[in-house]
Amino acid sequence: MILTDVLIKPILTEKANLQHEKLKTYAFKVSKKANKLEIKKAIEVFYGVTVVSVNTAVAPGKNKSRQTKTGVVQGIKPSYKKAFVTVAKEETIDLFANI
Repeated sequence: MILTDVLIKPILTEKANLQHEKLKTYAFKVSKKANKLEIKKAIEVFYGVTVVSVNTAVAPGKNKSRQTKTGVVQGIKPSYKKAFVTVAKEETIDLFANI
């Protein structure tokens, strides 16, 4: 798999920020086909840090419905894969550098 296709975007939530402060762990939305070795290599190449560990989780799709003029519209949000990347103690990733 090409490294540019592995990482989709960082996850910037309150829970992810707390994990970053306490555990030096960053959360990323990644391709569902990517494995831990590809994720580790992509993080090291793009951000220039040493990755200690990578944990992954697949968030399941959720049922959603909304009320419209024509009635109730039902659908399913797609599932996605998350990667929790722990970097070395003295290193950090600046997620806001490209803004």
